[in-house]
Amino acid sequence: MRVRKKLGVCYVLMVLLTIAIVIPIIWLVFISMKPNSEIMNNPLSLPNALDFGNYVSALQTLDLFTLYKNTAFIAVCSLAVEIVITFSSAVGLTRLYYRSDGVRSGLQGFLQLGLAVSPFILLFPIYKINKFLGFSQQLSLILPYIATSISFNTLLFTAYLRTVPKELDEAALMDGVSLWQLMTKILVPIAKPVLATVIIFNLLYIWNEYPFASIMIEKPAYYTISRGIAAFQGQYNIDYGGLAAYSVMVLLPELVFYGIFQRHVVDGMTVGAVKG
Repeated sequence: MRVRKKLGVCYVLMVLLTIAIVIPIIWLVFISMKPNSEIMNNPLSLPNALDFGNYVSALQTLDLFTLYKNTAFIAVCSLAVEIVITFSSAVGLTRLYYRSDGVRSGLQGFLQLGLAVSPFILLFPIYKINKFLGFSQQLSLILPYIATSISFNTLLFTAYLRTVPKELDEAALMDGVSLWQLMTKILVPIAKPVLATVIIFNLLYIWNEYPFASIMIEKPAYYTISRGIAAFQGQYNIDYGGLAAYSVMVLLPELVFYGIFQRHVVDGMTVGAVKG
């Protein structure tokens, strides 16, 4: 009975949480189909008629293809470097021999300390460094995305690789496999679930990230998806309808993407926790 009561409470909380998440999305869709005058008069009401004019206006205001292309370029470049650095670091933490466990614990503690530092605290220093070094618009975003993801990705890979028996490494090394081959041909295929998790998390982060994109990207030709939101804010007014329509168009691919790959996220996040 106690277990059933606890499960019942959990289900109720899950339903309430789902409602709290879904209602703002539905409200956003309704606002995107209302003219600005109707939004200002009664923002919480249902639209009097389904009006897709805001979507047309948003598509005319911004070149979505260019925004998607810029975001995809930054995401692919960032992810490629992130995965190489963080997966290699995780292999070093879990597979290499250390004379003292304190060294391994110290390195992991340093990575955990990185999680405690908000990347937005470093926004202004990173901006000044980029300006001083003369980095390009896109490179000034790619490098911070790589740097701020190292701690989380490395710790996630580390937790997963600890569940892989080291006897597998020993057998491979006895067969003449090099460390690089061990990592690329054995550990990488085994770690596909957590690789998918890292890719999905980082893609969603880059897709939604606004503070760095708004500061580092100054030329409209290099705007990302999130940076495009600023186009609907004028000096004295805000196009709420166009902003809502643009937000829906940005949110929809994200929801579809996460809905398709959510199983990989769950697998990658839980396997290490269960076995470790």
